[in-house]
Formats: sequence, structure tokens, C-alpha cells
Amino acid sequence: MDSIIGSVGRVANVKVRNDDDLNDRVNHLYTTGILIIFTVVVSARQYVGDPIRCWCPAQFTGAHVDYTNNICWISNTYYIPIEDIVPENMAKRTENELTYYQWVPVMLLIQALMFYIPCIVWRLLNGQSGINVDRIVSLASDAQYEAPEVRIRTIKYVVRHIDRCLDNQRESRHRCCVTLRHILSAKLSLLCGRRYGNYLIAVYLAMKVLYISNAIGQLFMLNAFLATEYNLYGFQVLEDLIEGEEWTASRRFPRVTMCDFDIRQMTNKHHYSVQCVLPINLFNEKIYIFLWFWLVFVSILTCYSFMAWLWHMIFPSSRIHYVRKFLKIMDRIGSGPDKKLATRFTMEYLRHDGVFTLRLVGKNSSDIVVAEIISGLWDLYRSKKSIQIRNTASLPSPGHESDGEDV
Repeated sequence: MDSIIGSVGRVANVKVRNDDDLNDRVNHLYTTGILIIFTVVVSARQYVGDPIRCWCPAQFTGAHVDYTNNICWISNTYYIPIEDIVPENMAKRTENELTYYQWVPVMLLIQALMFYIPCIVWRLLNGQSGINVDRIVSLASDAQYEAPEVRIRTIKYVVRHIDRCLDNQRESRHRCCVTLRHILSAKLSLLCGRRYGNYLIAVYLAMKVLYISNAIGQLFMLNAFLATEYNLYGFQVLEDLIEGEEWTASRRFPRVTMCDFDIRQMTNKHHYSVQCVLPINLFNEKIYIFLWFWLVFVSILTCYSFMAWLWHMIFPSSRIHYVRKFLKIMDRIGSGPDKKLATRFTMEYLRHDGVFTLRLVGKNSSDIVVAEIISGLWDLYRSKKSIQIRNTASLPSPGHESDGEDV
């Protein structure tokens, strides 16, 4: 127990990354933590307490009783309602065999791993985008709690860092086909890649799809594991609650089962059928009732999050409106030319991944921090445009060059 408590303490001190939103943390952090806690509870009951107790014949000694409990635990028991007669046909008995209860801790750990895999995939792939999302969001999140002078320096650093990251993503070539591909990726989101400025959001949406598939798929995976219609379990529990029925005789998680085993004595083989009680199923039933409702909640929440991100990031008007909103808050744009320049700022400078990073900053800090970062990027963008215009205007024409050479 000391090692378990120490492990939990070390896990509690792990720093939470900021490269995702609350819904993602519900999947890979909170759900994983809940499943690990359930694993510890069930394992403690199995290996510390008595997971099964069997009613043995009177002639059984203490060693016989221990053997009966052990053999009935490692071999599968079967469920026959107390009001029914136990069939003599052994094949009919095995039709209601319970095969899951020994493996519940292992299955819970597998479920926890499955909820964490999409997070691992996201963190492996987002590092290849050229944008250090975790660093940017962490700095922006910490800036809201710092002193004013430190906050200003942090925001300036974040602005410069984002600018360098966005420049690092850009295509150095300017051929016709390259321009066309960038238009298709920016306007229609038909092409995805780092150079198109939408690599991060494509990977992020793929991670959302993995979370949805995992949450819904686990409902049906538990069908096979528990050998019941687990995907309908919650509806039947609600129906029982409405009708006022008790849970004392659950067919999915029976507390009283039957067990058959043989004992060889010299040349004789004795067959025994004993009745056993499974206290562990008291825990299993409540755990899987909670997990059904939790998986449904996580599935709905993740589907909503996926649709919201898809709406905000795929359509250009949504991205432009988001950036303009904060520029207006900071009094950076008026009307007419400024609005057109803000559109170019969003579509050509920030692109998908820049707006996505800013949205993540907003979900992990505050809108004030996002407004300050966008205004800083806007000022940097306008200064770059001014320098480009001056450099273009200062370039001499070919005729002036030849005159200078003649002189």
C-alpha cells in the first residue's frame, strides 16, 4: 500500500501540459485517473480481501474450503437464478458462464491506456509542426497572474515566438502551383500540411476523432468482455430505477453463482456443485454503471467539441471574425482598408495554425491575454508590411541604374 500511495503522490505532482482544451483533459487525464483508481479498488479487493466465498459440504476441512474457493475463482462460475432448477446438462450450465470477473483490473488498465493513446499521438505529431504549442500556451497562461511589467515582457516574448514559428512554416518558393495549393488550403481546407499552415489543426481534429471512436468503441468492447448488451446497460438501469426495482439480483453482475469442479482421490473422481457468493461483483456492478454513464457523457462532450472546433477552424469567415473581434477590442482597426488588411492578416499571416494556437491560448488563459497577443502580432505584421512597401518603393528602375553607371 505504501508503494501505491507513493505512486499516486508522484502522479499528482506531474505538471499538466497546456497543448489541449478541457475536453481533451477529460479524456486523457480525468478518465484515465478514474480508471486507475477503479483498478486499485478492485485489485485491493481481489488480492487483499476475499473475492469469492463458496458454501462447501460439511465434510470439507479447512484445506478443502480454501481449495474450493481458489478453484472456483480461477475457473469460471455460472449464474442460475435462485428460483430456477440447476440443469443436469453441463452444456446448458456453461451458457450462463461468467468469464470476466478475474480480468476486471486488467481490462480497466487497458481502457485507461486506450484513453491516453490519442494524447500520446497528438504530442508526438504536434512537435513536428514548427509551433511549440505547449510553450506558447503555458507562457500566456502564466502571464495573466504576473506583475504588469513582467506580463508585458512575457506577452512581447510570446508575440515574437509566434511570429518566428509562423515564419518557419512558410513556403519559400513562390511558383504558380505553390500559390494555388496555398489558396486551396486557406479557402477550402482541401490540402493539409505544415507548409500550408493547417498541419496542427488537421492533427488536432484527427485526435478528436480518435477520442470519439475510443469512447463509443469502449461501450461495444465491453459487450464482448462482459458477454452482455452493455451498450444498453444504462437505459435498463434507468428503467429499473423508474419502476422501483431493486438491484439485488443482477444478471450482469450476479452476487450468487454456481461452481462445478472435480476432486480426484486415488482412482476415484468426485464431482461437486457448490454455491458461491461473489462480493467483488458489488464493486464491479457500481463501477460499470458509473462507467456507462461516464462513457456516454464523454462521447457526447467530445462530439460537441469536435463539431465546435470544425466549425471555428474550417470556415474562413469564422477565423476572420475571431481575429477582428479582438482587434476591435484593442482599437487596432477601424473600417474600410483596415478590415481588408485584417482579412489578409488572418488568412495569409496567421493561417489555420496561428488562429488555432490563439484559440488554445484563450481556452487555457483569458480573452484579455489573447487580445494582447493578437494586437502585438497585428502591430508586428503592419510594421513588416510598411518595411516591404518602403523597400519596394526605394528600388531603382533599370533606366536609373544605367544612368548611374554612365555618370
